[in-house]
Amino acid sequence: MAKPIVAIVGRPNVGKSMLFNKLVGRRLSIVEDSPGVTRDRLYADCDWNGRRFTLVDTGGIEPNTDDHILSFMREQASVAIDNATVIIFLTDLKTGLTAPDREVASLLLRSRKPVVLAVNKADSTGPVNPDIYEFYNLGLGDPIPVSAIHGHGTGDLLDACLSYFPPEEDQEADEDIVRVAVIGKPNVGKSSLVNCILGENRVIVSDMAGTTRDAVDSYVKNDYGEYCFIDTAGLRKKAKVDDRIETFSALRSAIAIERADVCLIMLDARDGVTEQDTKVAGLAHEAGCASIIVVNKWDLIEKDSKTMDRMREEIRRDLGYMTYAPILFLSALTGQRVCQVFELASFVAGQRSMRITTGVLNEVLADAVSRVQPPTDRGRRLKLYYMTQAGVKPPHFVVFVNDLRLFHFSYQRYLENRIRSTFGLEGTPIRITAREKREK
Repeated sequence: MAKPIVAIVGRPNVGKSMLFNKLVGRRLSIVEDSPGVTRDRLYADCDWNGRRFTLVDTGGIEPNTDDHILSFMREQASVAIDNATVIIFLTDLKTGLTAPDREVASLLLRSRKPVVLAVNKADSTGPVNPDIYEFYNLGLGDPIPVSAIHGHGTGDLLDACLSYFPPEEDQEADEDIVRVAVIGKPNVGKSSLVNCILGENRVIVSDMAGTTRDAVDSYVKNDYGEYCFIDTAGLRKKAKVDDRIETFSALRSAIAIERADVCLIMLDARDGVTEQDTKVAGLAHEAGCASIIVVNKWDLIEKDSKTMDRMREEIRRDLGYMTYAPILFLSALTGQRVCQVFELASFVAGQRSMRITTGVLNEVLADAVSRVQPPTDRGRRLKLYYMTQAGVKPPHFVVFVNDLRLFHFSYQRYLENRIRSTFGLEGTPIRITAREKREK
């Protein structure tokens, strides 16, 4: 059985993201004292009194607006309401009951979903603030005073939500889920690809750069397996980032890369590999993520029989440190080759988790040494005693040598190539560490 879903909704700037972070126990959602910061739906696992559930943060609902982004935020919140088991309707004690609050309450009553009314910014302890009683006019039952900053009242709030949960059943662990982060510079089509993969308008798509701000998780299950696709904010040059919200967005993207198994590094087919693309790809490489280079907007390119081969060679040249990453040409707009993302993501994630026995590794090491002799310096030759695998995700190999100074980068690269030619390890970086073992 799927975990219950609790959605936090309300008008803009009542503290939904702050409450979301407080209940989750992590700063997943960007918090800023201006309306419209949260745009897409954010999901996170939560636990209360032994019951696990999914908490959803939504953008502020503006009932009457012609703005494109605000309208899409309202649609996203409506989807969250439709899928929710329980809805937390968050209001603001300091501003009191407003006309938008009444309109949102009317929307929730029409949904016929269980609603728990919470009044935020009740930061003081002691007697209940009498201003809270005006929220009874919404017709949603007893308002629960909470403080998203201090955590006051959150226990009562979650107890009220749990009372609407269905009977508990065994829930499967999500260890088999492949986490895929979609990264790239702004406006290369990351959100469009996620929406195409999911078959719904899960995240906001706009020609305006910077539309996506948070790292948005979306789950999908199909014949290939279970996946969590993480749509991230576009990463620009640091010199061009002068907005505080965009700084937080870049930080969320970096955290998404750290927790991902696979990174889809998206390029614009019209631009090829730019300087910023190399920096974005470098983040995935340094984090040890398995990577797939995705060339989007392939439908906009005039092609002949050699176009794909030429671009593949250019990418290999410009991203020379990522020759292990497979390249996929697709179109998020038309859906061309998008289905191949699932198969490739599962494959490179499996390569990233591959374990190789010490005996087989040392056979490869002995063969490599016999083919190319280790370097020498001032009459002293490098000796490689043996190699073992120290870890996975990414594969980490430790080689014991007689002198660390003789273990040059060029010979390390040679060993890496020999390992790849024998075991594959396609799509994943490899870590090789040398340790000195003194001769007796």
